[in-house]
Amino acid sequence: MGDQLSLMPGDAKTGSSQYLGPEVAPSSSWKQKLKYGLRVLPSYGWQKLTRHAPRGRVHLIIAMADHFEPSVVPENGSRYSPYEEQERRMDLWCRECPRVAGAWRDSDGHPFVHTYFYAAEQYDRRLIQQLAEHCEAGWGEIEIHLHHGVVVSDTAENTRRQLVEFRDALASEHGCLSYFDGSGPPKFAFVHGNFALANSAAGCFCGVDDEMQVLADAGCYADLTLPTASFHPAQIAKINSLYECALPLNQRAPHRRGLALERGRPPEIFPLIVQGPLMLNFSPSRPRRIGIENGAVTKRNPLSLSRLRLWKQAAISVRGKPDWLFIKLHCHGMDPTQHDAVLGEFMRKFLRELVEGAGERGEILHFVSAREMVNIIVAACDDRDGNPGEYRDYRLQRTRNRPAELPFGERADRG
Repeated sequence: MGDQLSLMPGDAKTGSSQYLGPEVAPSSSWKQKLKYGLRVLPSYGWQKLTRHAPRGRVHLIIAMADHFEPSVVPENGSRYSPYEEQERRMDLWCRECPRVAGAWRDSDGHPFVHTYFYAAEQYDRRLIQQLAEHCEAGWGEIEIHLHHGVVVSDTAENTRRQLVEFRDALASEHGCLSYFDGSGPPKFAFVHGNFALANSAAGCFCGVDDEMQVLADAGCYADLTLPTASFHPAQIAKINSLYECALPLNQRAPHRRGLALERGRPPEIFPLIVQGPLMLNFSPSRPRRIGIENGAVTKRNPLSLSRLRLWKQAAISVRGKPDWLFIKLHCHGMDPTQHDAVLGEFMRKFLRELVEGAGERGEILHFVSAREMVNIIVAACDDRDGNPGEYRDYRLQRTRNRPAELPFGERADRG
């Protein structure tokens, strides 16, 4: 087995990863559903009244946040798969992903890519290196994912240690991650294991109230955790949004309040919150006529053009730039039960229909990584125009270009 980072009690090797499946919340009782509805529905109703998808041609900036865990055992989250199985899964992924996505390109000539949010507590040098080479060939980028505080509450110190150790391993050992304006310490995007960002799941699956501050200090430029699984207690009222946290980062769940990102107002507080779509899906063909669209790509709910219509209706954009729509999806690519949804015919069919019909639907497609999406968001805030695909490397760049360091968030003079 490849080299791994040291793990402290309470990390995944003691069973704390507790994989719940791509659409499963810890509880789905009627009380949990009621609480979820009371949080979400007022914001949803207001957005339906006040927010509308733009007319005419629109740019769709699409990213796939893959909660990537080669060791996952879907039926038992407290176990790890044998290492030989992890190697087999990685080999299969690196071989099949280009075959599935390679034939269909966006308006800039880029294929559909995944951002591999690799679980920090499951770091393995050999597997990460194989994935890094896959990404270097043009099939995505690696960022950071963390499960913690499931068995016992984690601490800020332990969380900081895990993030920094994994961040530095990704950057120094594998040439991953990015640098703000090409300088300074490595930066990363983040998703929280089991969605409990900043201890937002009623004290479960985390335990670190000031986790957002810990992330900021470690160099996190954006969080892409939300929305949660259906009826999850960590879901907040603020939905379908791009924003800065409006509460102090050392408070529990500071992302529950936010200042919308806006054209002409450069963001100052990082990590930015980049949400995916959260919509109600009224479908007479389903046994349950009302479903929840949360951007999860699963075997039960594969990609489709009907889902695309809902993502566009969510109209997630930088305020004042409505024709640049940001669509953040998520999946669990290493879950073998989800193979058909992420590497099978469902994915092939969707990419074919998405690309072939884009012109007729008035869409200009841009397939991006999480880093590229955030760069385009920041460019929109900086009042940049034209083709958003030109801003994939706008501020966060994959390689260093000079030794001098600028504080994260300090703005360069662009003339």
